[in-house]
Amino acid sequence: MRILVVGGGGREHAIIKALKKNPAITEIFATPGNGGMEKDAVCVNIGAKDIPAIVNFAVEKGIDYAVVAPDDPLVLGAVDALEEKGIPCFGPRKNAAIIEGSKAFSKNLMKKYGIPTAAYEIFTELEAALAYIKTCPIPTVVKADGLALGKGVIIATTREEAMEAVTDMMANAKFGASGSTVVIEEFLTGPEVSVLAFTDGKTVKPMVSSMDHKRAGDNDTGLNTGGMGTVAPNPYYTEDIARECMEKIFLPTVAAMNNEGRTFKGCLYFGLMLTPNGPKVIEYNCRFGDPETQVVLPLLESDLLTVMQATTNGMLSETEVRFAKKHACCVITASKGYPEAYEKGYPITFTEEAEKHTYVAGAALKDGVLVTSGGRVTGTTAVADTLEEAIREAYRLSDGVIFQNAYRRSDIGQRALKAEK
Repeated sequence: MRILVVGGGGREHAIIKALKKNPAITEIFATPGNGGMEKDAVCVNIGAKDIPAIVNFAVEKGIDYAVVAPDDPLVLGAVDALEEKGIPCFGPRKNAAIIEGSKAFSKNLMKKYGIPTAAYEIFTELEAALAYIKTCPIPTVVKADGLALGKGVIIATTREEAMEAVTDMMANAKFGASGSTVVIEEFLTGPEVSVLAFTDGKTVKPMVSSMDHKRAGDNDTGLNTGGMGTVAPNPYYTEDIARECMEKIFLPTVAAMNNEGRTFKGCLYFGLMLTPNGPKVIEYNCRFGDPETQVVLPLLESDLLTVMQATTNGMLSETEVRFAKKHACCVITASKGYPEAYEKGYPITFTEEAEKHTYVAGAALKDGVLVTSGGRVTGTTAVADTLEEAIREAYRLSDGVIFQNAYRRSDIGQRALKAEK
């Protein structure tokens, strides 16, 4: 079988490494991939949003199955375009990907179907949003409606911060068209949990829960990033809470999408807050999370391609989805200065052992040398019997990822360890 994976980050590298375990797969292509994936896939220089070029390539190469991993191409309709040419895909169609593509849509969906989430208001006019901020409870959360590379969410601790965030989004177009509509919502408190789930539009099979570390600095200080590390499973996510989430959030969400004529197939990501009033949805994503994928897939014991095809074919209820009863920790090695300004072009070297456990995100091949090309450069994952061992091993292995200007948080998993105890 010939497989195409659309995307070029650490998440896609983790998907490719998991798919490679299936002996039926003869070749994997990545569009665009990155220089650090070259040993695992044939990287083709086509941007993830260039859907006509992706479709032409898939047809020319006789691709048997495509995995569309990032949010942008899903929201733009890559799955629809590939399926029109007879290429089966993993991922939702455009009309279902709106669950991430528009926060206003997802909030209104939850309200309509009684799915627990934060109270909110939606604004399309700046003056109305500013007037609301003068009286709303503080802190509050300001969200750009559309996709913004995970950076379109501002937790405002003062009215001034909230007004600045809204003005940046609506008047100054900080996130382009994504910020022309804003959602202002209630600030929730409690532990955060990420749960990725396979669904074929009928059955929901959750993956192992995880805990992300969004802030750039130790002890959750500094700016929000795309994620500086992850552990799985999340100790706050007990079996009782998992049952409650299935009953009140996961199945109702899939049913709601069906009722709206937007059947969701693929990976549905639930960003949850375990509040004193029970679990609530902070956000939905229409795809695998990054870097959550880098801890969840290493724990998957079932064959990934088989599970993916079952979501496409509506056979998920008859397909085993099994995870190891172990712990995983992923440590991101970033370019110093991320998520703001940082220098690129530094050569990257790995110890042989580290390379086996590392997913490459922000790297490019330049004259045959692998160099840094992004903020988050690599994610190094270890699996062990205990969380403590997984954390220790992930840090030991990540020491084998070497480049000038490398930066990593030193406390990934510490919050989870405290919660376990």
